Amino acid sequence: MGFATDCIHAGQRPDPTTGAVITPLYLTSTYVQEGLDKHKGFEYGRTQNPTRFALEANLAALEGGVDGICFASGLAASNAVMSLVKPGQRVVVSDNVYGGTHRLFTKLIAPYGVTFDFLDLSDAAAFDKTAGDFALLWLETPTNPMMKICDIKGLAAIAHRKGARLVVDNTFMSPFFQRPLSLGADLVVHSTTKFLNGHSDSIGGVAVCKSADDAKWLKYVQNAQGAILSPLDSFLVLRGTKTLAVRMPRHEENSGVVAAFLRGEKKVQKVFWPGFEDHPGHAIHKSQASGFGALISFELGSLAAAQRFAPKLSLCSLGESLGGVETLVCHPAKMTHAGYTQPERDALGITDGLVRISVGIEDANDIVKDLAAALAAV
Repeated sequence: MGFATDCIHAGQRPDPTTGAVITPLYLTSTYVQEGLDKHKGFEYGRTQNPTRFALEANLAALEGGVDGICFASGLAASNAVMSLVKPGQRVVVSDNVYGGTHRLFTKLIAPYGVTFDFLDLSDAAAFDKTAGDFALLWLETPTNPMMKICDIKGLAAIAHRKGARLVVDNTFMSPFFQRPLSLGADLVVHSTTKFLNGHSDSIGGVAVCKSADDAKWLKYVQNAQGAILSPLDSFLVLRGTKTLAVRMPRHEENSGVVAAFLRGEKKVQKVFWPGFEDHPGHAIHKSQASGFGALISFELGSLAAAQRFAPKLSLCSLGESLGGVETLVCHPAKMTHAGYTQPERDALGITDGLVRISVGIEDANDIVKDLAAALAAV
């Protein structure tokens, strides 16, 4: 089936009781058993829920995996994936990742004996020369918020040569634009909160596995830890994926218009968007993705400039998160990456003047007008 067809139909079946086209919202905590050794495959809501099962099958199909395992947040999914790593093992992480990922790895998991090295993975060949041994390679591409590009296929080859897994956080691209499992990744994680849901009304996460063994383990972790995605959130994400193939092209079209506008503005010092031909890694991105997504970062030069810019936004909203139908503007140094130390942010280029925008699907001219008005105050 085509991708748009899978968005709508994968994992979905008409309700056997009523014939309802949309997967029902099952809000039960438990299920009646027919006997001590006889039941219909459903025992307790933490372990099994038909709405969540439908979403997990849907997301597995979209990413081309054997199974999807949904969690209460993207970080809960990331935490579950890290249970594949044992104390004493080393994990290599792309050096510019979401602040919550960095916090989870360094503050909560590292004290249990896992070593994390945050390295520049934008040059796979250079990394290969100094990589050393590791058990898991974790990357974002494009990275958050500097839009660094990593070669998924090249890094997968390096990881597998060392007997390690490659995990790709594909939240920025969504499976519409990029499918890391087809490029050699072993697992893909998403914050379903973002493009998969697409309407800024649900929090969740998913891990999609290439290996049935990894999927079996993560299902065990999901049940044992209990950080499940709720039935309502599952229902909302299922609603979101049905329009994913319609929304993503509009997000990308608008982001191209906005990126071009920002690059032409004198008050904007630099624009980071993988769609520009001179963006570092542009050719690699084109080889592994079918589009450039909706995320743009740009440099205003100082915190004072960013502070003058943000309050003047009217149509665009200042807030954390991304991937909704509305345009969201974020200040990484004070929001998503505030957990990094100042020297760490400086080393990555996450300055006090850096602004990140998740371009929505409004009329592109209206987005540009709003940004222009706010930039006039800078």
